[in-house]
Amino acid sequence: MRSTTAVLDNHLKCFGEGDLDGILSDYSPDAVLFTADGPLRGLEAIRSLFAAMLAEFGKPGATFRMTQRFVDGDYAYILWTAETADNVYELGTDTFFVREGKIAVQSFAGKLTPKA
Repeated sequence: MRSTTAVLDNHLKCFGEGDLDGILSDYSPDAVLFTADGPLRGLEAIRSLFAAMLAEFGKPGATFRMTQRFVDGDYAYILWTAETADNVYELGTDTFFVREGKIAVQSFAGKLTPKA
């Protein structure tokens, strides 16, 4: 069974590589991802979010900077900033709960400003 650190490392690597299937392999089938728009339940709902994020971050000139990263047992937390062709992410934060080597629960919050 993968550790929380290994799951987080793979999640970030796959995001950076634009690997949607790799990202989804980190989640349990019944995972819940909390967002400001409400919870996303299950892999298909989570797939839609990450497909949109990868499309945005896949455009030329996108940057991502990790500013904090903590892992404590089954929990992980990251704090980051980013810029894409569409948005400036002044602040992004994700908290993860990993159970049996898979992300069971994640929360995401961010302050972003559209460029258009």
